[in-house]
Amino acid sequence: MASRSLRLLTACVALCVAGAAAWWWQRPAPAAVSAPAAGGARGASAVSVEVATVQQRDLVESVQAVGSLRSQNSVVLRPEVAGRVVALGFRDGQRVRKGALLVQLDDQLPRAQVAQAQAEVSIARANDQRNRELVAQGFVSQRTRDESAASLQVAQAKLALAEATAARLRIVAPFDGVAGIGKVSVGEYVKDGAEIVNLEDLDHLFVDFRLPERYQSEVRVGQAVQVALDALPGLPRSAQVRALDPLIDADGRSLAVRASLDNPGLQLRPGMFARATLQLSERKGALVVPEEAVVPQGAGAHVFRVVAGADGKPAAERVPVQLGLRADGLVEVLQGVASGETVVTAGQQRLQKGLTPVQIAPAGAGQTGTQPAPAERAASR
Repeated sequence: MASRSLRLLTACVALCVAGAAAWWWQRPAPAAVSAPAAGGARGASAVSVEVATVQQRDLVESVQAVGSLRSQNSVVLRPEVAGRVVALGFRDGQRVRKGALLVQLDDQLPRAQVAQAQAEVSIARANDQRNRELVAQGFVSQRTRDESAASLQVAQAKLALAEATAARLRIVAPFDGVAGIGKVSVGEYVKDGAEIVNLEDLDHLFVDFRLPERYQSEVRVGQAVQVALDALPGLPRSAQVRALDPLIDADGRSLAVRASLDNPGLQLRPGMFARATLQLSERKGALVVPEEAVVPQGAGAHVFRVVAGADGKPAAERVPVQLGLRADGLVEVLQGVASGETVVTAGQQRLQKGLTPVQIAPAGAGQTGTQPAPAERAASR
């Protein structure tokens, strides 16, 4: 029993010695006292930052949307009555003029009815003229004259009905346009309402698109629209707002907008996918800062402005700002800074709310231009 207790005591002493040795070898070395830096106490506490200058730039406020092209005039021609096709006055894809005969249905019976009605009108007119002379001479009564006049009117009505029936068998172009691919052939019997051919006015097109409802007070008839088409890259077209739907779509909370554009060369086709850019306004001399200078915080944002500290050396102070548009990596500042002031673009995470001494590092950002640039609303507005 004694030997066992001795062994336990020896093991405990060995563990204590090993732990003390490990602590001795792994203890931190005493900090060396270095000489003061050349910049003194301020150089050690100053935060290195990059800066940029608040500049003025012309911005164009715009909004983008996707839409589709459609013809200003578009119709699918259908017969009002059933009949057999006896003639086609167009070729697939042919340009036709307003009033040109496109489809002729069999009209033998209506033409015969027209001829019969014309004959009846001639007889009724002759009887009416004869009775008018006899009444003047006193040989017939006025009642006979009235009956002949009524018979003439009935005959004329029958003739108008026969001519209208015959005209419904002639399908003509309602406007100038380009005929589509026909769906019937000569000799084919078609029912009333059957599709025959579509007619499209390609000289002038509409581009229909939708905008969020918040833009409804800023969109006006006559505003310029730039239209880009994926099918024709590199060929933007100019359009103009023609109409606004008075009803806001309750499902998507969007406003339907229609713009018109010309189609020289007939390169554009109805149904094409289009990207519309609507110019809302242009702001001259807007104050802009790089996007990197803006620090979002909750519903607002702020920047750090470089000013002279108490010792006359650069220091950064936090300034709340109100943002406007965004364009080409820049943000419009509506309130909070002035033109020519300097703001911090890198190193804001080490700055405090109060005045913080800073050391300005060379900035990598280039100078901004003065040409107008398309802009979008900043998210914090």
